[in-house]
Amino acid sequence: MGKRKQRPTRLSDPRLIPSWIGIVLFWLVGQLPWNMLLATGRGVGHLGWHLVKKRRHIALTNIRLCFPELSREEQEALAKRSVISTGEAILEMAGSFSNHRINLDKRLTITGMEHIEKAQAEGRGVLLLGMHFNSLDVGSRLLGYGVDFHGVYRPNDNPVIDRLINKGRSNYMASSVKRSDIRQMVRLLKNGQILWYAPDQDYGIAHAVFVPFFGIPAATITATSRIARMGNAAVVPCAHYRLPGGQYEIEFGPALEGFPCGDDEQDTARINRTIEHYVRKQPEQYLWVHKRFKHQPAGQPKRY
Repeated sequence: MGKRKQRPTRLSDPRLIPSWIGIVLFWLVGQLPWNMLLATGRGVGHLGWHLVKKRRHIALTNIRLCFPELSREEQEALAKRSVISTGEAILEMAGSFSNHRINLDKRLTITGMEHIEKAQAEGRGVLLLGMHFNSLDVGSRLLGYGVDFHGVYRPNDNPVIDRLINKGRSNYMASSVKRSDIRQMVRLLKNGQILWYAPDQDYGIAHAVFVPFFGIPAATITATSRIARMGNAAVVPCAHYRLPGGQYEIEFGPALEGFPCGDDEQDTARINRTIEHYVRKQPEQYLWVHKRFKHQPAGQPKRY
């Protein structure tokens, strides 16, 4: 067997030229007026529904698993709306990162700020329970208008894209913390800082338990309760929604009482129930194109 080719790690690697060209196009598209940007994103989403069959299949599978009460036609319609919404998110990302002339603050409503203020008045750090709505990157810019926060992220395998994301987000957050850097997360929380952390993707079965998400076993990391406990932090749900007319809402929920309870499985199941509650408010805006149920308990059938 031949050696597996190593991924490029240097930004000057010739193999990354297509990525650099993509970044230039990304910047140019991001200069569109905001409502035109969203309309273009919806067009991209419509094309994606018809052309990107793999992601369409994943979204359909997730929707059928999580919303069995819907008819097949309703499930397909919801999955299609979610892919179109993902198209909007891609263009939002371009505008959020590259168009600093537009004042998105005027398009934003924040509810539940009192939950942040209560925790801070008690001298505690705040662990924002983030969620992978597809408007994640415009959400980081919007969140920065309301609070001074640090964000946890997983580095991208493509160094050009990783640079784009880090540079784009750095304009609106205090710092980025690698998902593996638990010490830095705890240090920030102990210092009374606000840290955004999203545990709602399938990162594998290491340091994870299988707990229900929309009634389906989902491999979910247990680190949320560990970080909250070590940092003595209040865990405050944080959801962000795209509203009609290019408006947005960030909703902070009440801090989770009695969390963590000391039982990893109970704590993690509670996290999933909390996220499910907010997803049900705008289900088409959740990142259903991600294989949330990729890993399953032994003996369970593969979902995809």
